[in-house]
Amino acid sequence: MSLRRARRRDLRLIPVAAGAWAAALWGAVYADTHVAPDAAWAAIAAWSACLGALVLTATARRPTPRTTAAVAVLTCAGAAAVLSHLALAQPSRSIDHLSIDGGRALRITATVTGKVEPTARGLGFDAVVDQVRIGVDVHAVALPVTVRVSPEDVRGLAHLAPGARVEVFGTAFRADAGERSVLIVQATTGADVVNPPRGLLATTAHLRERFVATAHDLPPPGAGLVPGLAVGDTASVSSELDAAMKASSLSHLTAVSGANCALVVGIAFAIAALCGATRGIRVLVALVALGGFVALVTPEPSVARAAVMAAVAMLGVLLGRVGAGLSMLCLAVVVLLVGDPWLAGEIGFALSVAATASLLLLAGPLADGIARWMPRPLALALSVPLAAQLACGPLLIIVEPSVSLYGVAANLLAAPAAPLATIVGLAACLAAPIPVLQAGLAAVAWIPATWIAGTAETVARLPGASVPWLDSGWGIASLAGVGAAIVVVFIARGRGPVVRVTRAVASAALAALIGVGAGGVALSGVLAPTTVPTAWSVAACDVGQGDAVLVRSADAIALIDTGPDPERLQECLRRFAVGRIDLLVLTHFDVDHVGGIAAVNGRVELALHGPVPDAAAHAVLRRLTEGGAHLTDAAAGLAGELGDAAWRVLWPTSGSVAFLPGNDSSVVLEIAGGGVPTSLFLGDLSAAPQRTLLASGRLRSGYQLVKIAHHGSADQADELYRALQPVVAVVTVGEDNDYGHPRAEILRLLASLGASTARTDRDGIVVVAVADGALAVWRERAPPSGGVHGPG
Repeated sequence: MSLRRARRRDLRLIPVAAGAWAAALWGAVYADTHVAPDAAWAAIAAWSACLGALVLTATARRPTPRTTAAVAVLTCAGAAAVLSHLALAQPSRSIDHLSIDGGRALRITATVTGKVEPTARGLGFDAVVDQVRIGVDVHAVALPVTVRVSPEDVRGLAHLAPGARVEVFGTAFRADAGERSVLIVQATTGADVVNPPRGLLATTAHLRERFVATAHDLPPPGAGLVPGLAVGDTASVSSELDAAMKASSLSHLTAVSGANCALVVGIAFAIAALCGATRGIRVLVALVALGGFVALVTPEPSVARAAVMAAVAMLGVLLGRVGAGLSMLCLAVVVLLVGDPWLAGEIGFALSVAATASLLLLAGPLADGIARWMPRPLALALSVPLAAQLACGPLLIIVEPSVSLYGVAANLLAAPAAPLATIVGLAACLAAPIPVLQAGLAAVAWIPATWIAGTAETVARLPGASVPWLDSGWGIASLAGVGAAIVVVFIARGRGPVVRVTRAVASAALAALIGVGAGGVALSGVLAPTTVPTAWSVAACDVGQGDAVLVRSADAIALIDTGPDPERLQECLRRFAVGRIDLLVLTHFDVDHVGGIAAVNGRVELALHGPVPDAAAHAVLRRLTEGGAHLTDAAAGLAGELGDAAWRVLWPTSGSVAFLPGNDSSVVLEIAGGGVPTSLFLGDLSAAPQRTLLASGRLRSGYQLVKIAHHGSADQADELYRALQPVVAVVTVGEDNDYGHPRAEILRLLASLGASTARTDRDGIVVVAVADGALAVWRERAPPSGGVHGPG
C-alpha cells in the first residue's frame, strides 16, 4: 500500500508539468504573433488563477480538496511563470523595425550560442545577434537567430564554436512563429570569426577539437561514432552510418542525455565518497562535474533536461529524499520551461522527456508482464528499450514517417557497449594534454563504438528494417494506439470480464497488424522484385522531388542520379533487384540529385560526374572512391558501353565557362541499343543551355524516350522538344512540391507533340520496356498502357 501511495504522490506533479508545457506551446506562438500587452494580460490572468487556487487551498478543511487545490496552485504558478517570461521577452524579440524583406543584404555581429552542426547544405548554428547593419543603418539588438553557412565561406572555421564572436554577411528571413530563433540568417557572402571562444568555452572547444582529430585517425565506421557517443559530436558520422543508426533506432546514443549525465554524476559522486567526503561535499563535487560536462558538450535540449533533473536528484540526495523519479522529471520540465519556454516546441526536448517518463512509468510493469513468458533478467533487459520505443515512436513519426521493426533488438545488442564507449571516450576527451594517453583511450573506446556501428549497419540491411507509416496526425495516433495495445497485452492482469475483453481486443488488433506488417516486409524484401515488371529497360524511381533513373541492358545497370533520400532509393533498388551499379551518372551536385548517394556507396563500378562546384561535392566523390568506384569527368564526346547498349555524353562542353557548375552544366546522356529505347536524359538544363545543345549538332533527329529537364520547370526551350519528338516523356518530380513542377506549359507542349507523358508524382514508379519495336509504359499507380509505337 505504501508503494501505491508513493506512486500516486509521484503522479501529482504531472498536471504541473503539463500546464507549463501547454502554456509554453501556446504562449510562444501567441507572443510572436500578437502585441506585447496581449501576452502580458495572459500572464496576469494566469497569476490571478494562481491566487484564486491559493485561496481555495487556505480555506479547504479536508485533506483531499486541499491537496487538489495545492496542485492547482502549482499548475497555475508554473504556467504563469512561463507566460511572464514570454511577455517580458517579447519586446526585445521584435524585428518590425528591421527592413529585411525582399532579401536585402545585411551584416550581423553575433555570439555563437549553440553547437555548430553539419546540415544538408553546409553548417548551422544558433547565435545571439547584438548588431545588425542594413545599408547605412545600424541597429543594436539582442536577437536569437539561426545561421546557415557553407563551410568554405567561413573565415576562421577552426575557431567557430560556442562563445565565438562572428560577423555574418548575407540575407535573413523570419523564422516560424514559436521558434526560439527570430530570424534565419543565410550567409550568402560568407562569415568571419572575429574572436574565438574565451575562458571555459575556449578550453572545452579545444578539448572537443583534439578529441575529434584523434578519433578521426581510427578505422571507420567506429571512428565517427567515438566523439558522438562520448560528447555528442556527430560531425564525423558518415551519412551512410547516420542513416543506418536512424533505421535501427540507435541514433539516440549520439544525443547526449540522461544516461550520460547519470554516468558523470555517479562517477564524480563515487570518487568523492571514496575520498571520505561528507554528503554535502559529494553533492557539490557531482554538481561541479555536471556543470563541466554540460559546458563540454554544449547545453542542447536533451542535455539541459538531463542536467536539471540530475541537479534536482542531487538536491534530493542532499535533503535525504530520493526515489521520486517522476516528480523530479516534472520539476525539471517546469524549471526548464520557465527558463526557456521555446524548448516546448523542440522535438529533441519532447523525445528526451518521453523516453525518461517511459522508463519511470512503463519499464517496470512491462518487465513484470514479459517475465511471464521468459526469464526475468531478459525481461528486464527488453523492457527498457521497448518502453522507450513505445513512448518515442509516435513523436518520431513527425521527423520520419517510418517504424523500425528491429529497434528493440538493436538497442538490446548495443546496450552493453554504449556505457563503455561513453565513459572511456569522455576520459579520452579530457586527456587531450597527454596525446599518447588520449590516443590509447580513444582506441579502447573505438572497440564498443565499432560494435554499435556494426549492429546499426547489420540491422539496417535486414528486410523491412524500416517500415513506412502514415505521416499525418492519424499516423501519430495510430502508432500510439499500437503502443497502447502492446502495453495492455503485457500489463493488463485479472480475471474480470472487462480485463479479458480488453486484452482480447488488443491481442486481435496486434495479430492483424503483425499479419499486415509481415506481408509488407515480404513485399519490401524477398518478394520486392515481384511488385514491378521483370522485363524493363528504363525505370524512373519514385524518390520525391529529385531524379533517380535506372537503365538496364544485358544485365548491366546504369543509375542516373540518386535522388534526395537514400532510403527511398534503396527501396527502388530492392524492388528492381539491383545490387551492383555498373555506371553511375551524377548529372550535378544539387541535393535532389546526389542526396541518396549513401544507398549506392560501395556498389558502383564507374561514376561519371559533372563539374565539381564545392567541398561538399568533393566529399561525395571521395566517398564513392573509398567505396571502390572509378571516377570520370563527364564532357561532350565521352562514350562507352552498358551491356549491349551504347552511351555517349552530349553536355557539358569540355573547358567551357559559358555556364556555371550546377543545373546548366548538368551531364546530358544518350543511351541507345541493346534493348534500350533511344533515350535522352536532360538533367536540370534550363532553356539557354538547351538551345546551345540543340545548335551543337550532337542530337539525333528523334528520341523514343526523353527524361524532361529540371522536373518539368517552366524554363524550357520549346524548340528543343519539337526537334526531339519524344514518343514517351518522363517527368521525375515530387508530389505536392513547392515549385509547381511540372508546369502546365511543358505539359501542353508535350501533349501537342503527341508524347505519352508519365510523371512520378502521380504515377509512382514508371517503367519503360521495348517489345516488338514498340514501347510499353507501366505506371505503378495506374493501369499499364498498351504499346506505344515509336521510331525503331
